Amino acid sequence: MNNSNCQPCALKFYCTAGNGMEYFLLQEVKTKLAAQDVDHIPGKVFFTTTFGVEHVRELKSAERLFLLLKRYVPLSPRTAMTAPEIHSRLMGDGSDWTRAVLSWKQLQRELTRSDQTASMVLAGRKRKRKEEEEGAVEGSPPDKPNVTPKRALVGESQEIGLRKDHLSSTEDCESGNCVGGDTAEVDDIDCDRDGGLQSDAGGRFSHQAPPVSFRVSCRCSGALSRRFTPQDVSRILGTAASRQLGWRVDLRRPDLEVNVYISDDHCVLGIPLLSLPLANRSYMKITGLRSTVAWAMASLSDVKPGSRVLDPMCGVGTILLEAAHEYQDAFFMGMDIDESQLFKACQNVEFAKLRDQMQLLQASCKDIPLPSSSVDAIVCDVPFGKKFGSKTDMVASLPVIVNEMERVLRVGGTLVLLLSPQLSCLLKKIITLQPVPSHTQEEDPGLGGGMDLFQSLQPQSYHRVSLGAIDAIIHKYVKILTTRCTLSGPDSMHIHTQPLHCGPRKDF
Repeated sequence: MNNSNCQPCALKFYCTAGNGMEYFLLQEVKTKLAAQDVDHIPGKVFFTTTFGVEHVRELKSAERLFLLLKRYVPLSPRTAMTAPEIHSRLMGDGSDWTRAVLSWKQLQRELTRSDQTASMVLAGRKRKRKEEEEGAVEGSPPDKPNVTPKRALVGESQEIGLRKDHLSSTEDCESGNCVGGDTAEVDDIDCDRDGGLQSDAGGRFSHQAPPVSFRVSCRCSGALSRRFTPQDVSRILGTAASRQLGWRVDLRRPDLEVNVYISDDHCVLGIPLLSLPLANRSYMKITGLRSTVAWAMASLSDVKPGSRVLDPMCGVGTILLEAAHEYQDAFFMGMDIDESQLFKACQNVEFAKLRDQMQLLQASCKDIPLPSSSVDAIVCDVPFGKKFGSKTDMVASLPVIVNEMERVLRVGGTLVLLLSPQLSCLLKKIITLQPVPSHTQEEDPGLGGGMDLFQSLQPQSYHRVSLGAIDAIIHKYVKILTTRCTLSGPDSMHIHTQPLHCGPRKDF
């Protein structure tokens, strides 16, 4: 069969996700990839799609991307698994492994072509930019730095090249996809209706994967881990693949890596497709909040074309950058009281080439210099107490901050906050008009039970997510019309410091 006449093959993938991020990844693969057979277990989301790998690699809520080799439900934990049973259930006759490596090689070719195209486009942009700079340098003074002293404009034009997301690095053995020099290319893969390989009359596969170098990485838990170490399982599978398929074990620089995860409830085998995590952002120069969590917050903010989005404590601008890349027809404003943070945010905006979409402003989140009901969405990673000196200060400041957010948010607008467990509990109690714990009342008598605040903020959802060492809770609210939804505050722009422009001035 000619490969050009073959319909797109549906391949099975899975992605790893941080704790609490499975919900967002499930929604993303369904929306962006029209995925089928979508399923998940803690930390992993499985799906089938006909979309090319260059689209799959654009997932924003995932950590790592794998081609699914095999998945099954283990035997009862009471059943003592032996080495031959591990061989039989995980390796079998080797057909799954052969099919997977052929698909993996084809996907690597697609990724290489995609990277080559991106490199050509990037080189063209650099060449054009250099020609424009050389043509302008004769009759114009040199550009100013992108940040000037306090109370002056920040973000004058300074071009910074985009980083390339390299496909793989042979030095990154931990990530799994170490492509060696002897990798063969597969020009023609016959596809059946299920996206597999054509077999002959005897049921044998018509294509055999050429030998590759490989290693097996294993994680075991539950009953199996009490009989076999991860190294034991890796050795059993490595020996079987060498004997049955002719693959060569290479623990340092393999062509590919087979990842095995076994517990009492799940057994998953997969091949990593990229050396870098999907969570790495090529458009982010200075990192702040975990990029997957920032994207999740942006996805909850209901941004539409023409929306005005505010982050009143933007830090280095991670959430706004994720939102601006996802929603390119909206306009974004970032605020922060800390000039050093705004300096970094402006570097990120310049690096990502988002000057036309974003404006930065030095101002206090307790006194937002915007008219009432002037923004469509607010996203904010509320500091966990360190920025305000102590947890007591943050507890006292939270009602003032949220009150200002409520004021500038229009009716029907969305408020998305990332809060520590302590602040999350406090805000829930305030908004639901439940009494605040007595120790909080002693620290700030103004937070007594039954306070009449935030009646217009209607809770929509809560999501507990992991930030690594700690957890945080994402709150989503929609502002509804109440008797308090009147212009309660300054109706004209009152700027107490000058705006820090990373783009042309726009009325917000």
